[in-house]
Amino acid sequence: MTGSFVGEGLLSAEGRRDGPLIVTEDADLLDDLLRLCAAAGAVPEVHHAPPGERRGWERAPMVLVGDDAARGCRGVPRRPGVMLVGRDQDDPGVWRRAVEIGAEYVLRLPDSEGWLVDQIANAVEGVGRPALTVGVMGGRGGSGASTLACALAVTAARSGRRTMLVDGDPLGGGIDVLLGGEDSEGMRWPDFARSKGRLGGGALEESLPALHGLRVLSWGREDEVVVPPQAMRSVLAAARRLGGVVVVDLPRRVDESVAEALAQLDVGLLVVPGELRAVAAAQRVASAARMVLEDLRVVVRGPCTAGLDEQWVAQALGLPLVGALPTEAGLPSAQDCGVPPGGDSRGALARFCTAFWDLADAPDRSEGVPARPRGGGVS
Repeated sequence: MTGSFVGEGLLSAEGRRDGPLIVTEDADLLDDLLRLCAAAGAVPEVHHAPPGERRGWERAPMVLVGDDAARGCRGVPRRPGVMLVGRDQDDPGVWRRAVEIGAEYVLRLPDSEGWLVDQIANAVEGVGRPALTVGVMGGRGGSGASTLACALAVTAARSGRRTMLVDGDPLGGGIDVLLGGEDSEGMRWPDFARSKGRLGGGALEESLPALHGLRVLSWGREDEVVVPPQAMRSVLAAARRLGGVVVVDLPRRVDESVAEALAQLDVGLLVVPGELRAVAAAQRVASAARMVLEDLRVVVRGPCTAGLDEQWVAQALGLPLVGALPTEAGLPSAQDCGVPPGGDSRGALARFCTAFWDLADAPDRSEGVPARPRGGGVS
């Protein structure tokens, strides 16, 4: 069977920006704000008064003005993203000072700390449109889901997209092995297993191994580590805020952590060999996944057995068809030579993945794409 493709998708990409501007002479307040910036993965610029250069005030993604410095900030240029920060819960003059400096928000610590960390992280990461997040699952064991996930990530990175590949299958042997990077420097899932709060997207990206132009979060070689749902939530949310593309390789079983990953996907791809037994197994996987993920589509891996084709498989599963995944001769030997799945830009697998991303970028990509049930991205 030659490869063919049917489908729609989406896109996003935004870069990070400079850290916030802090204006205060209150040493205790400054310590608190520096701590909150560190929690958000931000490196702020600190002044005791408004910067002498007007553009220093205007170029910062956000400005945190201490109560003590509000008087000195009168007359500064009006701009969005100014916040007046203090500790006195009962100060009646705070709203007047906020109006005088054009503050959009009045914050009181420690009550507003969690909200402020989120706002700082959003500003530093330049949060705009979140990453297009694609999950890949196998309809049965050995279906080639990990190979497709790697190929999608490799082709996305080669096209210039900011790309992260996340291994969501602790028993899969480590997706970094498929990329030839099992010995690469960087953090793995065991380093994030205890994550509960918000992770900085930039800090996450910089901590991971860089392979073939993308960042990879895989498993270590030690004993199996359990990743709680809150850790999966924190990591994928941080990855999505970076923009670009996130590809998640998922196991066939749906536990609480996998359900959390499914909830953050824009679209899921179920890889199903064109065989009757594979279709029967995939029906159970699809049923579990669709309890969380609304937009699940099927990729049929050839060759199909006699009497079957990709359209029949999609109809039997009741899922939209993405396309027929071609068999690429010489793929195992190419991997032995250090060429990852999708690494040969002229190969059938890379062409299939390139077609997927090209349609994801189409101007009418939103047509016919169901809305995500939890949080935007695909609409």
